[in-house]
Amino acid sequence: MRLLIHDYGGYPFPMQLSRELAARGHIVRHVYCSSTETPRGNTEKATAGSGEFSLQAINLGGVIPKRSYRKRIAMERRYSGLICAACDEFRPDAVLSADTPSIPQHRLVRRCRKRGVRHVFWVQDLFGVAAHKLLSRQVPVVGGIVGRYFMRLDRESARGSDAVVLITEDFLPLFREWRIPDERMHVIHNWSVLDELPLRPRDNAWSIEQGLGAGPRVMYTGTLAMKHNPALLLELAKLLDQREAGEMIVLSVGQGIQWLREAAAREGIRSLRCLPFQPFERMADVLGSADVLVAILEPDAGVFSVPSKVLSYMCAGRAILGAMPADNLAARLIVENGAGLVTDPSDLAAFRAAAAALLDDPDSLPARGASARRYAEENFDILRIADRFEAILAG
Repeated sequence: MRLLIHDYGGYPFPMQLSRELAARGHIVRHVYCSSTETPRGNTEKATAGSGEFSLQAINLGGVIPKRSYRKRIAMERRYSGLICAACDEFRPDAVLSADTPSIPQHRLVRRCRKRGVRHVFWVQDLFGVAAHKLLSRQVPVVGGIVGRYFMRLDRESARGSDAVVLITEDFLPLFREWRIPDERMHVIHNWSVLDELPLRPRDNAWSIEQGLGAGPRVMYTGTLAMKHNPALLLELAKLLDQREAGEMIVLSVGQGIQWLREAAAREGIRSLRCLPFQPFERMADVLGSADVLVAILEPDAGVFSVPSKVLSYMCAGRAILGAMPADNLAARLIVENGAGLVTDPSDLAAFRAAAAALLDDPDSLPARGASARRYAEENFDILRIADRFEAILAG
């Protein structure tokens, strides 16, 4: 088959899927948006097998802003035309589209239907639901109307797709409410690139380069917007300051990390270290350098978002500290597998107490990390995962 895999964020695990499908003899083009500030997958890794694999980055000439809604929507509309043009040029038999904002997703579904191309909607997040919650709170009345518009686009995208892949069973009730037939819905949990994130020693080339000390190392990696409440990370740095040992290492870009830097400088916090995103090929060493890895999910996310960083953390074999809704799949995975501790993201005191509990019991951390790694090894088999996607794409 000629397969166009559209992964808006350019994340590691969809790229792994594309490479595996190409290795099976399919002609695969993996398209992503390079105008977002997110940690990317490995864009340099070669692909074995008899198929053909190519990467295409769509660049809008600037970073898509998080807070300027008018500019963001304008850029997403422009992106809509570019992804549809990429689809027309490649002429695929099937399209798998993931993690895509409502406007370009909706337009791509319509283009596929017009061209007779099979479309599979890989639902990573419900942008319309998130937009409705956020805008209703920020701009009463008008915000709710705009939010319902985006929810309608998501619903029409699901109805117009030949199949829908959901990353958690928690999405099923809403999609049934949208009258999507059960036979068109498939639940495939997200995974991480286990073969590209091997276990690494705590002291490795990256930690030595950064001059990390012997004290406790707490680390956060990935997107950090203000909605993720960077004050949680600041609280961890304060805790380490008070203990006079260790570092809070944050690898991100954007508004959240800028707020952290300014707050740490204003309050004289010494334990915070802010770094930009690291190349993906170094992530095994980066994550392996930590004792505790931190994941944050905003309270409004509920069950409708599963942070992929938690799955990468599990590959790294490190204990995890989560601030996220208890009913979220990622939170359940951490707790059920004994991989770490999870608190309500709005409870700063509970989060600080959970961090202290982990740091006060360093002997428990290796066992928690081993449990996390064991889950990854049992569930992140790309061969089995690709079997399911291949069948869905073939219809």
